[in-house]
Amino acid sequence: MGKVTGFMEFQRLQEASEAPQSRTKHYKEFLMHLSDADAKVQGARCMDCGIPFCNTGCPVNNIIPDWNDLVFNGQYREALDNLHSTNNFPEFTGRICPAPCESACTLGINDDPVGIKSIEHFIIDKGWENGWVVPQPAEKKTGKKVAVIGSGPAGMAAAQQLARVGHDVTVFEKNDRVGGLLRYGIPDFKMEKTHIDRRVHQMQGEGVKFRTSVLVGKDLPKEVLSLARETMSPEQLNKEFDAVVVAGGAEWPRDLPVPGRELSGVHYAMEFLPQQNRVNAGDKLKEQIMATGKHVVVIGGGDTGSDCVGTSNRHGAASVTQFELLPQPPETENKPLVWPYWPTKLRTSSSHEEGCERDWAVATKRLEGKNGKVEKLIAARVEWKDGKMVEVPDSEFELKADLVLLAMGFVSPVNSVLEAFGVDKDARGNAKATTDGEGCYLTSVPKVFAAGDMRRGQSLVVWAIREGRQCARAVDEFLMGSSVLPR
Repeated sequence: MGKVTGFMEFQRLQEASEAPQSRTKHYKEFLMHLSDADAKVQGARCMDCGIPFCNTGCPVNNIIPDWNDLVFNGQYREALDNLHSTNNFPEFTGRICPAPCESACTLGINDDPVGIKSIEHFIIDKGWENGWVVPQPAEKKTGKKVAVIGSGPAGMAAAQQLARVGHDVTVFEKNDRVGGLLRYGIPDFKMEKTHIDRRVHQMQGEGVKFRTSVLVGKDLPKEVLSLARETMSPEQLNKEFDAVVVAGGAEWPRDLPVPGRELSGVHYAMEFLPQQNRVNAGDKLKEQIMATGKHVVVIGGGDTGSDCVGTSNRHGAASVTQFELLPQPPETENKPLVWPYWPTKLRTSSSHEEGCERDWAVATKRLEGKNGKVEKLIAARVEWKDGKMVEVPDSEFELKADLVLLAMGFVSPVNSVLEAFGVDKDARGNAKATTDGEGCYLTSVPKVFAAGDMRRGQSLVVWAIREGRQCARAVDEFLMGSSVLPR
């Protein structure tokens, strides 16, 4: 390593950020990447640990110690090449990945782990600033055509890898803009959409074609058809393309079947969040769900719930409360028990820092209101006994609620695409396909592959990129008999 004793000499440094009271007045990113000097120091903290568990803690197997050393030595271009060798889109992961690599860091056993995510963020921003990220078109075309359904991180990764080995790739997206859940699920204050746009520009330079507002399926209902300019049937795709990759997101939200669910003012998170992203992009909406001046209750304690909190604060909500069904996790994990795996511990997001009341072990019993509009939420405390959740006696309470946002995760992909192709599904409703051995990522339907959330269910952006890359290799082997793409 660049400085063998660096981990003993330097402390972990968090990225600088704009103060909560000012950043809630806009939707721009508020985290600043490290300076050259700070990146050098943080790279020096990467110790000569012998076995870098961070490599396997990272789903795309980033070669983290190598680019930490390169950053320490000021070799930024080489660090970018190293980073890109395993990760197509480090500007996405450097902003929104929860960094399981840091949980696996050897230094993290008894100290603060290396700030891997902040160094990744620094490397890719340095690359864009210096014009090092350019199209890499294939030297020779294969004449094979591949359709990719879904333009989220899995679809984009698969498309880029396949184009770079010479296949003609067309990406189909049902929305009006490319990016999938990156575009309409992640708030702009966490990741501005210019990062997607410039990758699309790069990929177009590599020969990838993007067709937006295209729905793939058959016998689609009228309300769905109204969202798109055109439709494509599985039969059309199979006829026109040599292989098809199904790489959509897990967009079927978990519902809350309680009395009062039908009241106005109760919405899924994915009804609320995409609207603000569209407005930020310049779209005019007839009716936007707004939290302005309202008492907002967010049900669900994960990242999507946190995004609802941050957006509600930017709307100017009167109050924001977030409930979680599970008990409050410990503030610090039991490292000897869980390292190098992802620990269960209390996590406070930047949105929580901006203002939010949080509560745990709370179950919603019913919603009440007048004239068809929600006004309050009735909940109760719960506890776990013998593996079952039971209500705590005499614990019922009510909370004023003008807007209730359901952010309890996603059950499965929207099944119209999988059903249209006739793909076998697993018990959770995802496309059934293995990730190892012969025929990996191949579904039960010939020449139809599945990757990302469509195959594994709701997951992280870094897992989507991993599966997109691995699926691309499987498709290349299927078409050509062998592949030079990385596994």
